[in-house]
Amino acid sequence: MVRARPSMQELIRQRRRAGFVGRNEERAAFRANLGLPPEDERHRFLFHVHGNAGVGKTFLVRELEQIARERGALTAYVDESAGSVPEAMAAIGRQFAGQGHRFKDLERLLVAHRERRYEAETAALAAPEGPSAGSMVVARAGLTGAAMVPVVGAFAGAVDPAQLAQGVDRLRAGLSARFRSQEDVQLVLSPEQVLTPVLLAELSDAASTVPWIVLFLDTYERTGPFLDAWLHELMTTDRYGALPATIVVVTAGQRPFDAARWGGFADFVTDVPLLPFTEAEARGLLADRGVVAEPVVEEVLRLSGGLPVLVSTLAETRPADPGVVGDPSATAVDRFLKWEQDPVRRAAALAGALPRQLDADVFRTAVECPEGEADVLFAWLRGMPFVSERAERMQYHDVVRAPMLRLQRVRSPRGWTERHTRLAEAFAGWRAETEADLPSGTWWQEEEWRKLRLAESYHLLCARPRTALATVLRDLVDACGEGEVVARRWAQALVQAGEDADADSAGAWGSESLAALDRGGVADALGVLLARGGLDTRGLAEAHRLRGVEFTGAGDHAGALAEFDRAVELDPTRKAAWADRGAARYRLGDLDAAVADLDRALELDPDYVWALVRRARVWRSRDEQERRLADLDRAVALGPDVPWVLCERGDALTGAGRYTAALADYDRAIARDAQYASAYASRGVCRSWMGDTAQALTDLDRALELRPEYVWALWHRGRIHLELDSRAQALADVERALALEATATARRTNLLAMRDALRDGGD
Repeated sequence: MVRARPSMQELIRQRRRAGFVGRNEERAAFRANLGLPPEDERHRFLFHVHGNAGVGKTFLVRELEQIARERGALTAYVDESAGSVPEAMAAIGRQFAGQGHRFKDLERLLVAHRERRYEAETAALAAPEGPSAGSMVVARAGLTGAAMVPVVGAFAGAVDPAQLAQGVDRLRAGLSARFRSQEDVQLVLSPEQVLTPVLLAELSDAASTVPWIVLFLDTYERTGPFLDAWLHELMTTDRYGALPATIVVVTAGQRPFDAARWGGFADFVTDVPLLPFTEAEARGLLADRGVVAEPVVEEVLRLSGGLPVLVSTLAETRPADPGVVGDPSATAVDRFLKWEQDPVRRAAALAGALPRQLDADVFRTAVECPEGEADVLFAWLRGMPFVSERAERMQYHDVVRAPMLRLQRVRSPRGWTERHTRLAEAFAGWRAETEADLPSGTWWQEEEWRKLRLAESYHLLCARPRTALATVLRDLVDACGEGEVVARRWAQALVQAGEDADADSAGAWGSESLAALDRGGVADALGVLLARGGLDTRGLAEAHRLRGVEFTGAGDHAGALAEFDRAVELDPTRKAAWADRGAARYRLGDLDAAVADLDRALELDPDYVWALVRRARVWRSRDEQERRLADLDRAVALGPDVPWVLCERGDALTGAGRYTAALADYDRAIARDAQYASAYASRGVCRSWMGDTAQALTDLDRALELRPEYVWALWHRGRIHLELDSRAQALADVERALALEATATARRTNLLAMRDALRDGGD
């Protein structure tokens, strides 16, 4: 059988590895560690690589990954493209699947997490009582569990531990009413509590088939804020279960490990501080590249400062001309490009630095040359040592990219503007193509759309920072509406554009927004945007509305109402502001005013499903069931394929005793989503009221297969078992539900009463 020829990417990686010079001690220590059994006291479970930018951390990490794979290890690499613990798990799962180890249970739960998180955030204002300060800390972060979340963000200084715990309980109760599945609730409040045990089970299965599993967590200065506490608990406690001993973790970032957290575990951690190359190491790399002329070697040493990325870059074209040495006006960029004799390649290298990330399409736009020629140049550029590949895209190392950008901006200001304008227009075109495939009003919810819009915004800021700033600030408001992770990306783009384009105003906005996000979360960031006066009227209105949403989450309904009042005053055509104010008034008990606001929202958009659902809940509170059902009928007509809308009406029909019609809604919901546990549970309860206990138990059993920690389903299954005089089964369900319903709630009180009756032999 003829062996398939290796791909271009494989050949490039092989050639780059063959030329890896230096870091011999670090590589040897890692290789030796994989030769020791986990039981050996010399074996280390964690390596932490740290050092300044440009010192070669990522290059070393990639080399260690290759060493691990040579030893038969299953490996995964995570960097800042992951913005949360669930996203990091998803990246690990994708890479393991590519190596023949698919984590199917984890994949299923990650899909459920994304769906339930979106559903919960969208529905927050429709609840009779909004989440409290503590609950919003957890729901907005979506990164760590309640026990791991400090009192930070928008609620710092305003939420004590008791309020945090109470807030989480309130939000959990509200979500339990919506989802009826405790696992769904946990997927919103503390996704890692549900996901991590599944990850560990999958890792244990994989560990039985491979000698080692090695996880590489790069750019830890950016991922550490959400990964570090989780990783510490994963490795040092039994909270999530047993971690296979054949797992090794490698982290890499600019800072050393947090001594307060990791200081007591030095016996299983190897600290790997990376410094610039010594002169001997740098000379060794240059000699390996054929650069031996002493004047050239001395100049490389001077220009590079021993930074591996610059030593390797300056050596790549094997300069041998001593005439370039000694020119005091030459910059580092001039030097390493001067040694590349092909003017087309020189120009391509400079043009490729303009985008923050590269793929073939972006590069083709940046270099503006025929497709075939661009592809050849792109292949050449991929082999350059200052280019790394992350998350299926390429990017320049900051140490090289920054001077390249300065060079282009200073030498040709008009060319700089033209090239960034061309890139902005290209990203705008790709964004428009994406929009064509998405329902109107859903763009911000799509990750691909956000990436394209952010890249477009960055290039607009670089091209014309003064005129583009207002548009980008308006986008920052919308980004705040998507949560802190997305808002932080927009603020970072402002900071970077300010540095790259020498645009002080954009940089200042970005820095202040980042500081506000660090200090007080989204609410503080919106406060900065409102205070500094850079928004137009519609932008101000939306900032006030979103700030009202944050205040609602903090339990400050009066403060939220004031923000919504201001939003409506500034932009009376915005339906969401009216609907949000109606929801706030509903929470404050002003039902007539709530209906008036929701009526106004529906005048602006008669097809506004969320306003219909919110108004239906007001009718429920006023015991106007016909109006409630009329609004839900309209909502279902507008969203006939939305499972939760169908279930909402099904629940109303069940409450009205219209069981046959309710069953039809639950059947449709299940037809749309066969994994929707809530629909099975609701259908089971409906069937129980109809006297069909056998089918009711079948539905509730299915709901509990999908969501084993589903307290609401356990409660009703226990009730049906009691009706059938199956007391042992009823007691088992009630006991299990009580173990899951640990907080003091009305449902727990009822469960306790039911358990006591079962134990006493009564009804």
